[in-house]
Amino acid sequence: MAAERALILAPRGRDAAVASALLGEVGIASQACPDLTALCLALDDGVGLLILVEEAVRTADLQGLVAWIGAQPPWSDLPVVLLTMRGDGSERTPEAARLTELLGNVTFIERPFHPTTLISVVRTCLRGRRRQYEAQAHLVERDRLVADLASERARFATLIEHLPVGVSLMDQDGRIMLYNPAFEGFVPDAAIPSRQPHDDHGWIGHDDQGRLLSQDQFPGARALRGEMVHGVEFTYRLPDGSTTWIRVSGVPVRDGTGQVKGALAVIVDIGAQKAAQEALQRLTTTLEATVRERTRELEETLERLRAEMRDRERAEEQLRQTQKLETLGQLTGGVAHDFNNLLMAVLGNLELLRKRLPDDPTSERLFEGAMQGAQRGATLTQRLLAFARRQDLQPQAVDLSGLLEGMRTLLERSVGPRVVLRIDAPTDLPPVLIDPNQLELAILNLAINSRDAMPDGGTLTVSLDEAPVSVASGLAPGAYPRLCVRDTGTGMDAQTLLRAIEPFFSTKGIGKGTGLGLSMVHGLAVQSGGAFRLSSVPGHGTLVELWLPKATLSVQTVELPQAPTADASPAVVLVVDDDALIAMSTMDMLADLGHTVLEANSGSDALELLRSGQAVDLLLTDYAMPGMTGVELAQAARAAVPDLPVLLATGYADLPEGIVADLPRLAKPYTQAQLAMATSKLLSRAMGTSALAERNDGLHPASRAERHR
Repeated sequence: MAAERALILAPRGRDAAVASALLGEVGIASQACPDLTALCLALDDGVGLLILVEEAVRTADLQGLVAWIGAQPPWSDLPVVLLTMRGDGSERTPEAARLTELLGNVTFIERPFHPTTLISVVRTCLRGRRRQYEAQAHLVERDRLVADLASERARFATLIEHLPVGVSLMDQDGRIMLYNPAFEGFVPDAAIPSRQPHDDHGWIGHDDQGRLLSQDQFPGARALRGEMVHGVEFTYRLPDGSTTWIRVSGVPVRDGTGQVKGALAVIVDIGAQKAAQEALQRLTTTLEATVRERTRELEETLERLRAEMRDRERAEEQLRQTQKLETLGQLTGGVAHDFNNLLMAVLGNLELLRKRLPDDPTSERLFEGAMQGAQRGATLTQRLLAFARRQDLQPQAVDLSGLLEGMRTLLERSVGPRVVLRIDAPTDLPPVLIDPNQLELAILNLAINSRDAMPDGGTLTVSLDEAPVSVASGLAPGAYPRLCVRDTGTGMDAQTLLRAIEPFFSTKGIGKGTGLGLSMVHGLAVQSGGAFRLSSVPGHGTLVELWLPKATLSVQTVELPQAPTADASPAVVLVVDDDALIAMSTMDMLADLGHTVLEANSGSDALELLRSGQAVDLLLTDYAMPGMTGVELAQAARAAVPDLPVLLATGYADLPEGIVADLPRLAKPYTQAQLAMATSKLLSRAMGTSALAERNDGLHPASRAERHR
């Protein structure tokens, strides 16, 4: 389909041919354009997305393309994939911001890239484009239905509620489908005269020659035959026995093809001329009032429709932002997880290298620099995982008031003497379920942001209360504990506020911020089951609100983990990791701790080793492995060796439920000390249950470890 094809602008080299071939292999239509002019001409023939190389648009005249993008209808937001050059120059961020501002819905892919990355991004863009087309069709259909419904309601409301005459609507078989109270007064049993028994003389009518009308000549019956009947007069016996004069008219109701599908019957009481004149005057007055009332109602309806359209436009914009953040989160989470693995190898090898370095001040200084850099990288990946909602959280019941009071000194030192810190923390709030360390880090990030927004000083207020959450948050209705951080700083304009939680977006100068602070806070709130809202007014400061889930346990019942000892007898540890670099680092750290280390590069290899009869005291496995995950390996290993302790090493938070709660986890990247603590705790527990202390061979773990050497 032309509406879903990809237009490619890569005039130099083989980029266009390669991209077309990759997309063609997965069934995505594409067209390579030789220049920007050809690209603009091809846009009018239908397009799903644009794939542009940076060098083709960096210095080009984009006026025509920008004009086309700006002229899109409100439902359309053409996605653009920009293939950028590798590099970290200072011009990268301004150029990216310029192209984003010009082209709108832009996704950046740095070259060289893996083909899977391009195909995944293109498919994501096309899914969003299809939803735009679907939204267009829904909006058109909805507007049509709303107009039809409003018209029908206006006609029938006037018919049913305000006409002082009897009106009924019958189908083509003569069955009454709808009637008003006035009609019911004339026909209490809702049966039209032409369908009543022939011996019923309650309706007596005469034609122009004075002949008695038969029932097949009554207005309703004639209207069903397609005739327009005007004012046939009857003498009518009322239910109370009195007689009055009435005038009956019939109007056929036709469908679009002209076929009669029913009829309208109108009954007017004309018992006395004066009464008729008075009734006419009342009708005129009533109709005028009805017109005024309907005019007012129509104006109110129009205003409601305008408000709904504004709400719809806001919802569409929120949807686009949500889709953009979701895409960024998926890419960011994957990159951060891979980076975590690299940092794991760096930190582990640095720790082992430190033990082998000579006692030299220069070497020590160089080592400390390397360690600090790696640890800063680990902090950065944690923020990336927080934005992507993949960080490994350890939620527990937390007293927010106590947590804030405990942070008071830290916050005062962080914001400095020019900022007045106010903490409003009532003590009667219920505890919340959240990772306290991550929450403290989030509050500290918000405080530092507020400090930077108040260079000349100001007031920072951190308050707690319990407040209802908006429907837009996605949470169940009700009141939740709320944490508010408000400053009196410079504030943000609407454009800045719209992008504030995007990763790496920062209003600070180059080198003064990562742009991940608000992203991390937003990710923590959502991953913890809460909600996040950011509001700001230029010149009046910024307000950050966090709604947090209530804890089912009280703070006093939460058991704190006991600090394990790092002293453990030598044991046989089986390390399973498909990444040779991480496996080598972990094995070296364990060997340095005095353990005998066995290696397996996959779950199947590990199971084969366990089933061979090899004695293993502890299984240390990675989670994300091809073929068999660490959780699946743990289940299979425990089936083979029921008492085998298992330690799961992972940087993911979204692990399957169930057995995960029974598996101790070691968060990546970890140090040798953390590894020693975790293994020692499991080995000590195993010895306490005699699973490690005594096996069929009767050897102590230390003796068995010596035997395996």
